[in-house]
Amino acid sequence: ELSPAQKAEIRERAKACAEQEGISKEQAIALRSGNFQDTDPKVKCFANCFLERTGFESNGVIQPNEVLAKLGPLFGEQKVKAVQAKCDSIKGADKCATSYELYKCYYNNQAQI
Repeated sequence: ELSPAQKAEIRERAKACAEQEGISKEQAIALRSGNFQDTDPKVKCFANCFLERTGFESNGVIQPNEVLAKLGPLFGEQKVKAVQAKCDSIKGADKCATSYELYKCYYNNQAQI
């Protein structure tokens, strides 16, 4: 479970990325809630910004050790590694598309985390 401070940090990152990419608060909330209907390129770049600021990606490339270091203590290393095995090889047309697809894959597999 995330602490209130961690949740606040995530909200701040999301807000900064929404402003940077020019998407609405509603678009950001929809994505974070698992609604992948909005395929606006700006939403995909929001996903990239968010994953980059979290340290999960660098220049559009997943950082598996960072993901494991941050998610492992919350969900268990083996569960995180299983999702990484499914998701981390995903590549999109550009770094925004890759980030969006990675986010979607992690979200859709979170039941296993």
